[in-house]
Amino acid sequence: MMKIERYPATTNRSLQAWNAADELMVQYYEELDIKKTNCSIYHDQFGYLTCHLAEQKPRVIINLNSQQKAIEKNIEKLKLPFSSEQFKNPLEPIDKPIEVVLMKMPKSLDLFELYLQQIHQSVKEDALVIIGFMTRNFTKQSLQIAAHYFEELEQSKAKKKARLLILRKPKPNFEKELIREVKLDEKKSLKQYYGVFSANHIDYATQFLLEHIELKEDEDKMLDVGCGNGIIAHQARELNPALEIHLTEDHYLALESAKLNLGDSSSTHYHFSDELSHFESEYFPLVVSNPPFHFEYENNIEITLSLFGEIQRILKSDGRFLMVANRHLNYASHLSKLFMKVEVKAENDRFVVYECLK
Repeated sequence: MMKIERYPATTNRSLQAWNAADELMVQYYEELDIKKTNCSIYHDQFGYLTCHLAEQKPRVIINLNSQQKAIEKNIEKLKLPFSSEQFKNPLEPIDKPIEVVLMKMPKSLDLFELYLQQIHQSVKEDALVIIGFMTRNFTKQSLQIAAHYFEELEQSKAKKKARLLILRKPKPNFEKELIREVKLDEKKSLKQYYGVFSANHIDYATQFLLEHIELKEDEDKMLDVGCGNGIIAHQARELNPALEIHLTEDHYLALESAKLNLGDSSSTHYHFSDELSHFESEYFPLVVSNPPFHFEYENNIEITLSLFGEIQRILKSDGRFLMVANRHLNYASHLSKLFMKVEVKAENDRFVVYECLK
């Protein structure tokens, strides 16, 4: 059995790099015995599917920068054939008709639909779409979405609490714009692609941070870590139109959404990355963040804690880090080990806004 490892690495032994749904998809594909086919792989977080199908040179759809790194590391470790040209993004047209798709079912139904639309636009009439999921995570809405794009839907029997959804016969000419509007107020709204966190409203933690964000006169640069659709940077730009803003995000569709909202300018910089090593030390007078702690069906703060150390490094000596978090995460004890001063700037029964001074 191929040993696939997680990236970033975790100390939690219960978190694996694949599950029974991945195994079931590979088993089903191998039993079909269809080699050298034009195959696309979706939502392969750590590379289990890509590594097992490497000889078929699959097209791999990447939505996370960390996902691409995980696949590259496992491909290199196992010495498997692969080219970086096989990576594609979820908004990129597929240049060759798809014959087979393997997809790990994403938690986000919006992301599921965005994937299906890209697939639908490029599949052959006799294409086969194989979707793996754990039975506890499956919803009727998934079937309803799939039925918009394909005529035939078939579910497999359960094995190790995993099942497959097999799609055949794409429906003709089905397409819609997969961009949502998120209202800021009665007059203003932001745009974001399907599959980006908090699709129907501004995330409540972000709302709370926006109520307490302010800029100091000497803060001429700002970094937004995990920028989402760019809403925090959008408000900061309104407070100071001359502000140099950097937005970094692991999630491709989120960063592309931020571009929809902030546009291109010499003072706006976008970074598709899951870490901060490319930034100079002591560069930013201000860093802001609403860091994630949900990753698909996992709750995991290890990645966020590693970012805290990098944020401390890239802050100027008199810089500050402004962040919002759920109260139950108790980040204060971790932040106090890195920053000279950690204050609660605002709090309610659900969220805390911390101001950390270097």
